[in-house]
Order: sequence, then C-alpha cells, then structure tokens
Amino acid sequence: MLDDADRKGRPKFDLEERTARIGEAIIRFAKKIPRGPGNNRIIDPLVGAGTSVGANYCEADDAVSKKDFRNKIGTCRKEAKETKFWLRMVATAEESLKDEARTLWQEAKELPLIFCFILRK
Repeated sequence: MLDDADRKGRPKFDLEERTARIGEAIIRFAKKIPRGPGNNRIIDPLVGAGTSVGANYCEADDAVSKKDFRNKIGTCRKEAKETKFWLRMVATAEESLKDEARTLWQEAKELPLIFCFILRK
C-alpha cells in the first residue's frame, strides 16, 4: 500500500538511503584527493565521519529503546558535523576540489538539522 507522499507523486523520504548516499559520495570524493602526509590526515577522518553517519543511522533505526535511539541519532548529528569540518579542510588543502567539497558540504550541513529535528520530536 502506498503512503500519502507516494500517492501525490513526491518521492518518499528515506533517511537511511540519504545517509548511505552521502557516505558513498564521500568515498568517491576521497579517492580524488591526492595522498600525501598532509592530506592523509584529512582523508581518513573524512571517510570515517562521512560513512559513520549512515552506519549510526542504521543502528538508530534498530534501537532497542528510546534512549538508545536518541543516543545514536545524536552520534549521527555529531558525525555529520565532523564531516562538514573535514570537507572544509579538503577545500582549503586542494583548491581544485573546492567546488565538489562545497556541494558535499551542503548535504552534510542539512543532515545535522534533520537529526536535531528528530531529537526535538
């Protein structure tokens, strides 16, 4: 059975899919960053934080209690904010990747807002 959003022709909002897609995009983006002593200190935590958002959302979705759910959503929020930070560092370290980093940064900016809304609900 279709829910109301599907009946009206709008895409169904799927946060699990959205968090997975940003993780995938971060992985693809990180492969474009030249490896070196300075950039390695940026790449590894960027990939870690960017993929952790989705992993923690999956855990939140399977939480065993409301407290567990809120804790995992809080972790999602923190990891998304950390992803923003590392994307900013990439934009500074690699000028040629600035525009792509900015696009990913925008998505990473929206996710903490969504998680804050969930936590306040």
